Amino acid sequence: MDLLDRLLGHDAWTTRELLLRSRHLADDELDREFDIGHRTLRRTFLHIIRNMEVWTDLISGVPVHDDAGADAGGRSIDGLLKRLDAVVPRLQQVARRITDAGQLDELWIDHLDDLPTEKSYGGAIVHLATHGMHHRAQVLFLLRKLGVTGLPEGDALSWEAQHRGNS
Repeated sequence: MDLLDRLLGHDAWTTRELLLRSRHLADDELDREFDIGHRTLRRTFLHIIRNMEVWTDLISGVPVHDDAGADAGGRSIDGLLKRLDAVVPRLQQVARRITDAGQLDELWIDHLDDLPTEKSYGGAIVHLATHGMHHRAQVLFLLRKLGVTGLPEGDALSWEAQHRGNS
């Protein structure tokens, strides 16, 4: 397993673990407002997943899909898990293709920026993982505020230990 596999594997696993630990929460808890980030647990999860979907489309060079997944079904925890399950293999596949082709330093145009901007494929892939980690830290804070216990630390070494035990 190389660094890319670790980075994206940890990202997907940790997001999944936090979603699973949120399954028992009622809608009013998922939508309770706090003075942090995207203000609610549901909106923060939606932001994490949508970010993965959009950036995967962008670096794949395909049109960005609309946010139809965020309808009522795609906003539930189970819906978010389905969306995560759909985007993770696409992200891993395109990131592997770019890495194996030696294209991490190649530039592409992000046409969603107000003024289209050149970005590197490698920078976009790292952005996805670090962006997710930033918001998962907020999710951990929100879950603690909602009284959820038994939360994972969410670090890469915990993921790796879990992954090794299941392989």
